[in-house]
Amino acid sequence: MTWWKESVVYQIYPRSFKDSNGDGIGDIKGIIEKLDYLKDLGVDVIWLSPIYPSPNDDNGYDISDYQDIMEEFGTIRDWEKLLDEIHGRGMKLVMDLVVNHSSDEHEWFQESRKSKDNPYRDYYIWHQGKDGKEPNNWKSNFSGSAWQYDEETQEYYLHLFSKKQPDLNWENPKLRREVYNMMMWWLDKGIDGFRMDVINFISKVPGLPDAPNPEGKKYVSGSKYYRNGPRIHEFLQEMNREVLSKYDVMTVGEMPSVDVEEAKKYTNEARNELNMVFQFEHMGLDNGEGGKWNLKPLDLRDLKENLTKWQTGLHGVGWNSLYWNNHDQPRIVSRFGNDKEYRVESAKMLATCLHMMQGTPYIYQGEEIGMTNVRFDSIDDYKDIETLNIYKEKMEEGQDPTQIMESIYAKGRDNGRTPFQWDATKNAGFTTGEPWIKVNDNYPEINAEQAVADPESIYHYYRELIALRKTHPIIVYGDYTLLLPEHEEIFAYVRAYEGEKLLVVTNFSQDNVEFQLPDDADFTAKELLIGNYSVSEGDIRRFTMKPFEARVYIGK
Repeated sequence: MTWWKESVVYQIYPRSFKDSNGDGIGDIKGIIEKLDYLKDLGVDVIWLSPIYPSPNDDNGYDISDYQDIMEEFGTIRDWEKLLDEIHGRGMKLVMDLVVNHSSDEHEWFQESRKSKDNPYRDYYIWHQGKDGKEPNNWKSNFSGSAWQYDEETQEYYLHLFSKKQPDLNWENPKLRREVYNMMMWWLDKGIDGFRMDVINFISKVPGLPDAPNPEGKKYVSGSKYYRNGPRIHEFLQEMNREVLSKYDVMTVGEMPSVDVEEAKKYTNEARNELNMVFQFEHMGLDNGEGGKWNLKPLDLRDLKENLTKWQTGLHGVGWNSLYWNNHDQPRIVSRFGNDKEYRVESAKMLATCLHMMQGTPYIYQGEEIGMTNVRFDSIDDYKDIETLNIYKEKMEEGQDPTQIMESIYAKGRDNGRTPFQWDATKNAGFTTGEPWIKVNDNYPEINAEQAVADPESIYHYYRELIALRKTHPIIVYGDYTLLLPEHEEIFAYVRAYEGEKLLVVTNFSQDNVEFQLPDDADFTAKELLIGNYSVSEGDIRRFTMKPFEARVYIGK
């Protein structure tokens, strides 16, 4: 038995969670105010998005000091009180670790750019360039070149994200030692683990070659040269040996472009790297040609195939993380559900489908009350650097602004960053001041106060799912078998563990759909464990499912 396998994690995006002092920005004291809400929900672990000092070019993922707290959020004493209050309620705290890059305002980079022989020069990736141009044709993940020219030393530095986020040079053992010392500083304070931001980007292919460019574009994705790079496993094993193995902690690595075979290496306990990874394959299934801003409807068969591949691929070898939402993703009820007529039903269905799988579930703030995507009137209301950059880029390409906004409404990261909707008072009870980003205007109907008061709410359904995970080991440890892989509307699977079975049936459509258990499926129901509609006794091998219905039967 392993605590992080049996836990449910709740992600807090501090800027948008709860403001205690009226400045419009969520803060640590605001989080402390709401810990009882999280305890009542039943979560075991709180993961905090970055709360370190930052110029906020990328909302805190550009860190200027790894060992302090951003003034907007509070002080280190506030944070220490938060940790005590979390531990006092029997919960754990996981912090964000952002060490692929720092802020350009970090002391290391300020020194690094002073001269080519500065002791900190090799903490970052500097290059002369070639023929008066960038060192290679790589494109930043936030659009434009991945290189920035610096007048002071007349060289370029690499930034795979914003130009204010220079990449750290993991080839330098001194830099790695600085990172490990910093990690131990936090662990010695008592935290319970790390979520590691784009950690599979830290090893770059030597020589930093140009990426293939058959269309002759100015900048192209060089991702195959830095995602899951040649020394990544060596670096993570060193990190485990030097730091993580000395503490009882949980680790999850955010890893764009990781596949099952790589994830087995990252999460195999015998290899001493990480506990689990965040993979993105299922989050790209509604991307059209050309990436996430080109929209296409989800084909449920693709989702089933993908999640099944991960369930069966890591079973008995590594460990899955289970998520629909986070600070970088749109709201799942607006994405794979129906956030209008069937908001409550589809939110419960999506939760059921995910939480009954093997892995550690992650709940993102507001998911448990069914918060939805937002449609701001103007691009000026958006704050996210990725969103603003893509709008500018597509406008320069001459695209229709209405069409660009539809993509932003569907996929923009600010969908997950609007303030948490606590109640029906002004600004959803998030702040008494002017919120840093607008509140979704549906807060009078969708808020935590209403959800807690209604026993049939999404919130209470999440409480039930979390409680079931704590009382039924099959949900944590059982194996997984997909049923009806070609069905276009129903996602059904069986879990099995120590003579017990679960049958999970979910309807991803807004139609009444007939479910029939395959003849070769060996399952005898004992009882309905959970469902989002009231169900009368009947044949469990064949029944009609209501729109976005979910049922879980336990039996053998």
